[in-house]
Amino acid sequence: MSHAGGRLSARPRAGTVHEPGGTGERGLELGRRRRDGLLYVPLKYHPARPAPVVVLLHGAGGDARGTLPILRAEADLRGAIVLVPESAASTWDVIAGQYGPDVAFIDRALESLFERYAVNPERIAVAGFSDGASYALSLGLANGDLFRDILAFSPGFAAPAQVVGRPRVFISHGDDDRVLPIDRCGRPLSKRLAKAGYDVDYREFQGGHVVPPELVRAAMQRFLR
Repeated sequence: MSHAGGRLSARPRAGTVHEPGGTGERGLELGRRRRDGLLYVPLKYHPARPAPVVVLLHGAGGDARGTLPILRAEADLRGAIVLVPESAASTWDVIAGQYGPDVAFIDRALESLFERYAVNPERIAVAGFSDGASYALSLGLANGDLFRDILAFSPGFAAPAQVVGRPRVFISHGDDDRVLPIDRCGRPLSKRLAKAGYDVDYREFQGGHVVPPELVRAAMQRFLR
């Protein structure tokens, strides 16, 4: 499959028999010698109860190990599996100009996850911080038939090559963000998406380019409501 349009083909398949999978944190082990990623499976997971999944995307210069803590506590609390892939370069492919290797890698990671773990197909979200939030919006809007929700913490933009479906959108942004200023990013972006007909929950907070835990909690509550 060509990933030039930002489309993902991996889907949970009905009838797949899942053995009890290991819980905790592990590498993706998909053949990359560097810039791989992590999978986090909470202790609450059991194949008899299909789990929600969040694909969590790091910011520019980030990695999986530094990004997983954003969602780890909520994953434990709510029994959600968290997939944290890493971009091939220091940030995501579309930010450098076009979709390609990162979409393909995320597709492979999702396919592997769906083969090994029981996943609720109605409870799959994509999330991210900073550049990862921009990429989450871009991928989420192009794959609304896979992602029910998009959780974007301090995004800069959304650049879907196409739009598919109508995922719900949660955006948070700090009013003193010096990296991606709110007046050029969060505020106009949330307004554009709402005007386009998306169900948008936009939250501003006092602070800079950070992810407040209370807003992660709010985003996850909305996703799993």
